[in-house]
Amino acid sequence: MNEITTNGSVKQLRRRKDGKVIAGVCSGVGHYVGIDPNILRVGLAIASLFGGLGVGIYAVAWLLIPDQGKDASIVQDLIENNKDRPVWQDTRSKVQESWSKAMNQQSKPAAPHDPYAHHPYNHPKADDKL
Repeated sequence: MNEITTNGSVKQLRRRKDGKVIAGVCSGVGHYVGIDPNILRVGLAIASLFGGLGVGIYAVAWLLIPDQGKDASIVQDLIENNKDRPVWQDTRSKVQESWSKAMNQQSKPAAPHDPYAHHPYNHPKADDKL
C-alpha cells in the first residue's frame, strides 16, 4: 500500500505514534488517506454498536498494519518467526490436506443418502409375511 507523494517520497500505511489513542491505527489510516483520525474513531465507535464490528475491524487493522518505523506487521512477524517450526509446518500441511479434500468433494457427485437405512423398522423380519 505505497503511494508516491508530490515530493517524490513513498507514502506508506503505518500505525503512527503521534496522535495515537490505543494502537495508532486510526491515526495512521487517517494520515494515509488524508482525513481526520477522529472521524475514523467515531465511525469505528458507531460500527462497534452493531455487533462489535468496529472492534473487529480495528483489531484486524492492528494486526495487519505495520507500526511506524517497522517494515512488517504483527502477523508478518509471527509467520516469519514461526515458519520453520513443526507447529507451523503441521498447520500448513493440515490446511493443504483439507483444501485438497474439499476440492475433491466438489468434483464428485454426492451419493444419495437414505436417513432411514439403519432404522430397525426399515428391515422386515423373516417371520413377517404380508
